[in-house]
Amino acid sequence: GPGGGGGRGRGRGDRDDRDRLIENVVRINRSAAVVKGGRRFSFSALVVVGDGNGKVGIGYGKANGVPNAVEKGVKEARKSLFKLNIVDGSIPHPVKARYRSSVVTLEPASPGTGIIAGAGVRAVCEAAGIKNILTKSHGSGNPINVVKAVEAGLRLLKTRKSVEHLRGVKLEGNAGTWRHKQTKAGARKAAEAQAAEARQQQ
Repeated sequence: GPGGGGGRGRGRGDRDDRDRLIENVVRINRSAAVVKGGRRFSFSALVVVGDGNGKVGIGYGKANGVPNAVEKGVKEARKSLFKLNIVDGSIPHPVKARYRSSVVTLEPASPGTGIIAGAGVRAVCEAAGIKNILTKSHGSGNPINVVKAVEAGLRLLKTRKSVEHLRGVKLEGNAGTWRHKQTKAGARKAAEAQAAEARQQQ
């Protein structure tokens, strides 16, 4: 909408030293209601809060002023904080999640990759403390839906131990991680090289 601050990230230090959290304002929307004597504006803020170490929450606040809307969003985000599993600065396995008409795919990435993502997804990953990740967003680009889809995906992440316990099987040490992906890619390249060599010898 008009006055939207798409992708504006704001790292605000918390006033409470016991509980320092990263606060990112993903988007601010302005809406106007026509009333007798003019238009009355109200604002909504989409806020992501995290500790940069595996904890993140998302909040949405509405008020007549931007600071109040942000404050309400921060309060809601703090209430919705949840813990996620981070392995080597990335997520433990690929995950795909949907919220309404937005679909987000998150994949683990090797150190040095960085956060390959749009503004909304990046804000969530930074607040959560994810350093390396590959992401793709499909469908609706509405920041609220995209951020909620990312939240749904992060909530689906499981540790290797929990998967082993659930399935009653023993997994490889690197199962699902970026290392597993690199090993598979390496094995595929080796197989292709062998096949090419065999064709040359024929």
